[in-house]
Amino acid sequence: MSHTSIGYLVFVGLLVLIAARTPIGIAMFTAGAAGYCYLIDWNWTVFLASLKNLAYARLSNYDLAVIPLFLLMGQFATHGGLSRGLFNFVGAFIGHRRGGIAYAAIGACAGFGAICGSSVATAATMGQVALPELRRHGYKGSLATGALAAGGTLGILIPPSIPLVIYAILTQESIGKLFTAAVVPGLLATLGYMIVVRIIVSRDPEAGPAGPKASWSHRLTSLLGVIPILLVFVIVIFGIYAGWTNATEAAAVGAAACGAIAVAKGGFGWRAFADSLLGTAQSTAMIMLILLGADMMNTALAVSQLPAELASTVSASGLPPLLVIAGILLIYLFLGCVMDSLAMILLTIPIFYPVVMGLDFFGLSPADKSVWFGILALTVVEIGLIHPPVGLNVYIINRMAKDVPLAETFKGVIPFLASDLIRIVALVLFPAISLFLVRYAG
Repeated sequence: MSHTSIGYLVFVGLLVLIAARTPIGIAMFTAGAAGYCYLIDWNWTVFLASLKNLAYARLSNYDLAVIPLFLLMGQFATHGGLSRGLFNFVGAFIGHRRGGIAYAAIGACAGFGAICGSSVATAATMGQVALPELRRHGYKGSLATGALAAGGTLGILIPPSIPLVIYAILTQESIGKLFTAAVVPGLLATLGYMIVVRIIVSRDPEAGPAGPKASWSHRLTSLLGVIPILLVFVIVIFGIYAGWTNATEAAAVGAAACGAIAVAKGGFGWRAFADSLLGTAQSTAMIMLILLGADMMNTALAVSQLPAELASTVSASGLPPLLVIAGILLIYLFLGCVMDSLAMILLTIPIFYPVVMGLDFFGLSPADKSVWFGILALTVVEIGLIHPPVGLNVYIINRMAKDVPLAETFKGVIPFLASDLIRIVALVLFPAISLFLVRYAG
């Protein structure tokens, strides 16, 4: 059996393990280790030496220190009650309009994503804050849960984003450039979701009744409450891209600032601090396990020559580049049914990245193409969080809304998925959407 065939079998084995509900990190490690051992003729000395070097090379990487720091920043924001301040701020200005509470929930998800970096955390946190308000004001279950599940995906699209950090590490790309490039697509996603809400409430006014109008004094108070949070976002993103700090230093500053804001707001005691540290440790351990599993998997694929063979085959096929990128995006949509976003990035980028970099897209330079594909991959991975049958955000929000059937929540996210698909087409056909700020800042 050829090495390339073994590479395909490793993939099949991975899917079988995932179908058997094996944790994704363990599934990738098991499939990769089995394939690698077969390719080296079951030489255990070589395998153990490779395993030792693999773990050290991955976990000693200084760039990975940014992950627990960004996670800690999100934990401080969650336990410090910053999410409620963001929701109250947006709601104070637009909550009195029809569908306004849903607008506020989506806007607050975008704001919370700017200091969190995790879609699951964004959905869970904002669901606790916004869902009771949506239901209290009489919003239909499908719109309330659908808007929150979709809004939660902004957690990885609005920088800082953990999957973007992983993409940068895998491709040796600038974290600052990727964060900057994600700003406009993230804002477009936010706007697109709000337009969806507008269309829904225009067709069915009872789906999203208007809330009470806030006084200007309340609006001013809510604005003053979010200024520190906005400053944290500006300092982190601008600090990275302006070269004042590297990503790790900016994440440390952001975590310390969020901690200080949480303490200043009150209610952030030692218990909340301990919970923040524990949550960060658990999430970091999970990510590191997935990283090790993906490294083992990618080592087996590299020895099998599958990525190089695939890149060579695609380049020689003469297929239009846009058809190739469409095929890659469809594969991402399929993988989103069976695995989480981080695992998809870790598993597929070593395979798809050489393919994309070997093709010509609108005359883009290699640097622009690398950033553009990173944003595209992130955008499609984000959809996996709300499309069936997995839709992790959908399950998280639906678990909170005990009176809303799961089928109704999935029905509620369909219009938001349509918005996502329109945005993906726009990002593919108009790379300037992703590259505008990068070029302007450069």
